[in-house]
Amino acid sequence: MNKPFFEGPPELNVFGEPLRPCSMSPLTAFYRTGHCITGPDGQARHTVCIEATDAFLAFSKSKGNDLSTPMPEYAFPGLKAGDHWCLLAPRWIEALEAGMAPRVVLAATHQSVLRYVEIDVLRRYSVD
Repeated sequence: MNKPFFEGPPELNVFGEPLRPCSMSPLTAFYRTGHCITGPDGQARHTVCIEATDAFLAFSKSKGNDLSTPMPEYAFPGLKAGDHWCLLAPRWIEALEAGMAPRVVLAATHQSVLRYVEIDVLRRYSVD
């Protein structure tokens, strides 16, 4: 089951299949479920499952979104290269436009991302 805290039909990935987990360690997503879901209100949030790189983490930090520094008060260990993480679609597009887009785990990326970017673009960055 890919929606452990919410009732309703399963959320789907960019292929129209049940959304696979992005990362359980570190535990990711807006709701910290490990899945890049939109949640009960269907609002797209952290819906792109990425594979972090050092270059992307430095870029993100330079834009005010520090994903690499641990924040124990939020049980956030900080990301390192190779970690998977649910990212906001507009943040991924910002990185894409800057030539810093991280690779994407398509099977764990929510179908709502297709409102922002075409599947062919995502496939060029696919890890799966």
